[in-house]
Amino acid sequence: MAQIEVVARREIAARPEEVYAALADFQEVHPRLLPEEFTDYEVREGGHGAGTVVFLKLHATRKRVRSCLLEISEPEERTLVETDRESTLVTTWTTAPATAEGRAEETDVTVRTVWEGSGGIGGFFEKTFAPRVLKGVYERLLANLAAEVERDNQPS
Repeated sequence: MAQIEVVARREIAARPEEVYAALADFQEVHPRLLPEEFTDYEVREGGHGAGTVVFLKLHATRKRVRSCLLEISEPEERTLVETDRESTLVTTWTTAPATAEGRAEETDVTVRTVWEGSGGIGGFFEKTFAPRVLKGVYERLLANLAAEVERDNQPS
């Protein structure tokens, strides 16, 4: 079994603390960000940041559905980690100020997921196709996040 990694990034026109607060709100905001590949979303404990536990299903393909029971931690500032209690899947969200000049109100967001892939021919297909599919899912989620926080920052 080999470790599989998927990474997606996006720059968002909002302050890092606002982006992080949206990501950490698993009760209200997070469910609105999820693309259609995520279903049956349910907060089972907490609802904001560390200590939250969320159940959801990820429909990677029409036939492949993965149930996840995610425990949320915040190991360092502006970092959320979702650890699946039922598999090796770990997703890390990081937010950081954009580094270029004149962009103090912008945030770089990175989502990184790793897990131990299957062995054999199934593992070959998983390693070949799953990263591309999941990256597309994350890119849509990040677009939803951008729309959410950038909308909140529009002048009235």
